Amino acid sequence: MGIFHKVKVGEKIISPIDWEMSPNLSFGTYESWGGRERVRNNNERVYYFFVDNWGEEPKLCLMERGVKHARILADITVPVEIVKNCVENQGRSAIFEKSYAIDEPIKKWLIENVLDGGDSDLVVPRIEPEERAENMGPPLPHFNDNRFSGESIKLPAEPAIINDDEIEGCIKRWNFFDAKLNPTGKFENVLVDGGQPETVIDLKTSLMWQRGGLDIASIRTMQLNIAELNRQGFAGFDDWRQPTMEEALSLMEPERNEKGIYLHPAFSREQPFIFVAAKRKPGGYWFVDYKQGRAFWSSGTIPGGFGRLVRTFAPE
Repeated sequence: MGIFHKVKVGEKIISPIDWEMSPNLSFGTYESWGGRERVRNNNERVYYFFVDNWGEEPKLCLMERGVKHARILADITVPVEIVKNCVENQGRSAIFEKSYAIDEPIKKWLIENVLDGGDSDLVVPRIEPEERAENMGPPLPHFNDNRFSGESIKLPAEPAIINDDEIEGCIKRWNFFDAKLNPTGKFENVLVDGGQPETVIDLKTSLMWQRGGLDIASIRTMQLNIAELNRQGFAGFDDWRQPTMEEALSLMEPERNEKGIYLHPAFSREQPFIFVAAKRKPGGYWFVDYKQGRAFWSSGTIPGGFGRLVRTFAPE
């Protein structure tokens, strides 16, 4: 990474600048499952400059990036011709790409004019909009007001070992939606409010679900976190567990909601893909991805996956 350059954004000093990071590399590191194995921890942040070519005029920006975190910290007042030259040098890719790495002339200009005590007036901080609470959809009917008379379904509840060639059969057996393997599928849930803000009950499967979930972690850390929640008696219960593949897929909706995930809006968007209680043969762990609408497998190493816990619901 070389010299630890720094830049002043408002009253905050940002350092170091990662000159090797770019929008493409950032996606491979923080968004793709395999790339995340290179991330040291969930709180890690990297800072890099990139050219934003989305608007009518390209502009130079400073990005803060981490796992499930991306924020433009500032716009840089840079000579227009330098940025335009960078765009033109991209060739045909500049027609289709919206953001890309800076080139050497931009880097040189930044070092000479902005970084390490340079002109901080050239760094224009982005003002963040006030953060709004996540929309959890319309209120669900209360458990006591819903007299479910349909057919209940008991899904497999025990941990499993699943081969690659068994996933499609599992999905189609229960008519779960999968964007690739069963795009016309739909499992009909009957979701109700059990009287606790942290949970949702599905009367169809007799399962109580965590509305939110656990932050991204390795499989070992996830298991420790679940044990701690049970020790604390999360939402009044101590028998929370990872869902099986079938249980997790039962929540998959056939269309993305306004939050961009294939889930009922009663569930948080902050857990886009979750661990399930299934190992892959010959190796790896299975996940259900509500952002892409699919099941997939990965190593489960750092940082691994998110969690959304479940327990069997037995009405009193």
